[in-house]
Amino acid sequence: MNQLSEARVEQKLAQTPEAQYLLRERTLNRVAFALGLIIVLSIILVWIPEPFRNLFLSNLAANRLLIACLFLFGLVASSLLWSRGQRIDVWLFNAMNLRGYHSTWLDRAMWVSTQIGNMRFTALLAIFAYLVGHRGFAIALGLGSLTLWLLVTVIKTVTDRARPFNLLRETRIIGLHEPGLSFPSGHTAQTFYTATLVIGYFHLPIGIAVLVYGLAVLVGFTRVYLGVHYPRDVIAGAVLALIWSSISLLIASYL
Repeated sequence: MNQLSEARVEQKLAQTPEAQYLLRERTLNRVAFALGLIIVLSIILVWIPEPFRNLFLSNLAANRLLIACLFLFGLVASSLLWSRGQRIDVWLFNAMNLRGYHSTWLDRAMWVSTQIGNMRFTALLAIFAYLVGHRGFAIALGLGSLTLWLLVTVIKTVTDRARPFNLLRETRIIGLHEPGLSFPSGHTAQTFYTATLVIGYFHLPIGIAVLVYGLAVLVGFTRVYLGVHYPRDVIAGAVLALIWSSISLLIASYL
C-alpha cells in the first residue's frame, strides 16, 4: 500500500464515530490549553513593570515580520486539522523522502548535516563562543535555545502529531527511529534560531547571511529526507525560530 493510499485509509477511519469523538476531545483539550496559556501570558504582562510592558507591546505591534510569522505559524498549525493539508504533506514527503537520487554517501552526508540542529552541537558552539571571548553570544544562545526547546516540547504535546515513519510504512529511515512527536521540527527550529542569532550578533554581511540561512534550510530538508518529519513540521520549526528570535531581540533591547 503506497503512502497516498494509506492517507485515504486514515481519512476513512477518521469518519467513524469513535474517531470523531476522539478528534473533538483532542480539539477541546488543545483549545483549553491555548486559553490557559493566554491567561498565563496575560497575568505576566500585568505583573511586569508598566514601562517595560508598554515598550514591549509597542515594539511588538510595530514588528511586522513578527506579526507575519505569528500569522503564518497559526495557519500552518491549524492546517493540521485539514484533510487536504495532510494529503499535500504526504505527497511532498513522498517526493523528498522516496523519489530522486539516493546513495550511501548522500544518506551519510544528510545524516551528518542534520546534526547541526542537535542540542549537543548547540551546547558545543555556546561553550566554544564563551571560551574565545564572545560571552554575550554564548549566554544568549544557551538561554534562548533552552527556552526554545521547552516551547517546542509544549507545542509537540499539544499537537500530538506522530512521526511519518509511524504511519507511512514505505518511509525511508536514515539513522535511528527518533522518539517523540513530530510537529514542529526541533532541529529546524534550533538551526534557524542559531542562524538568526549568529547573523544579528556578528552583523554578518548579506552574502554570508544568505549562506548561513542556506545551511539552516539544508538542515530542514534533511529532516524530511531522513524520514523523521513532514514538510509542515519543518516549515513550522523555521517560522517558530524566527518568532522566538524576534521576541528575544525585543527583550534584549529593553534590558
